[in-house]
Amino acid sequence: MKQRIAIIGAGAAGSFAAANIPYSADREVIVFEKTGKALQKVKVSGGGRCNTTHACFDIPELVSRYPRGKQLLKKSLYQFGPHDTINWFGKRGVQLKEEVDGRMFPITDSSQTIIDCIWQEMMHNKVQVLYYKGIERIEKTGNSFILHFTDKSTYEADKVLIACGGFPKAEQYKWLLELGHTIQTPAPSLFTFNIPKHPITQLMGVSVPDAAVKVNGTKIAEHGPLLITHWGLSGPAVLRTSAWAARELQERNYEFTIQVNWLLDVKENELKEEIAQIRKDLGKQLVQFKNPFNLPRRLWEYQLQQCGIKDEIKWGELPAAAQNKLIEALIRDTYHIKGKTTFKEEFVTCGGITLSEIDPQTMQSRVVPGLYFAGEIMDVDGITGGFNFQHAWSSGYIAANHLVEN
Repeated sequence: MKQRIAIIGAGAAGSFAAANIPYSADREVIVFEKTGKALQKVKVSGGGRCNTTHACFDIPELVSRYPRGKQLLKKSLYQFGPHDTINWFGKRGVQLKEEVDGRMFPITDSSQTIIDCIWQEMMHNKVQVLYYKGIERIEKTGNSFILHFTDKSTYEADKVLIACGGFPKAEQYKWLLELGHTIQTPAPSLFTFNIPKHPITQLMGVSVPDAAVKVNGTKIAEHGPLLITHWGLSGPAVLRTSAWAARELQERNYEFTIQVNWLLDVKENELKEEIAQIRKDLGKQLVQFKNPFNLPRRLWEYQLQQCGIKDEIKWGELPAAAQNKLIEALIRDTYHIKGKTTFKEEFVTCGGITLSEIDPQTMQSRVVPGLYFAGEIMDVDGITGGFNFQHAWSSGYIAANHLVEN
């Protein structure tokens, strides 16, 4: 009798798991996908380039890039980490390249390369993919499972892998709660900050290569590229901050205050000394035309305007009060955030299946034997930079290996 393996979800984790289950005449593997397409998040990720993993090969350091899930990741990433991801795709003709910030992309700069590689492996393994199969309920009967779908069809499986991603609402986990699992309340992660009607939004499109963002009243701070948008602030610095602060910002109903250091880690006393030297060396030059901090021109002019520094003011004539305002604007620029915006494909949900209920060595449920988990359905999430995909590959690979064990 054939072993029947059901995989719920044709996203990164589910498809990668299917790609790692070798074909056997004694095994049937079916992936059930609720939408009409597979690997859609992979397709749009990284601006269509797919940030496949991150060149962080020290596992303890790698684990530190995940706001939630460290205990499970300490086990799973040793079994299948970034080196393994690079080798897996490399053996199948897909080379990955490292960018200056450690992010890794296919050398084609096309997410389709990753999709085609995984899909070809699935087809080689004779995996079936059925679309428009939303799961409604899973019934445990003896040593097997009966899957009930929204179209009223059913399927009986010996083992089931849940890899359908995270859900934004707690009630969407009802079918898993009915199996005896508990969930950590979901909350959005990786989102941008809204600043309604703030004048800085007129600078939309301006970006700073490396700025620091801190959530006031917390120790949460991140840095990286920062982008000004027509609705507020975005870019890796903001997305990473939102990941670490996901639960706290949800509790605050996304109304909070941040400080931005446009000069990254420059301290106040250092900046005062630097400006004193600038006034000495460039005293006869106009402040607006001599920007010694390499900020984008539009941002520099905006900050001068906000500080009341007129166009005709020279560095040597800069009043003390205006200088102090400028220092404050450069290293402690304060913004009141009111609301969030999902950042395109980067949307991630923190929360999900409680990790103590999952064996990190196998990804099998400790509550329901024969049930496995992979990817974002678990209470694991990383900051932006390829970390969430790495978790999907790791957990999918481990689950695949154990799904086929007798």
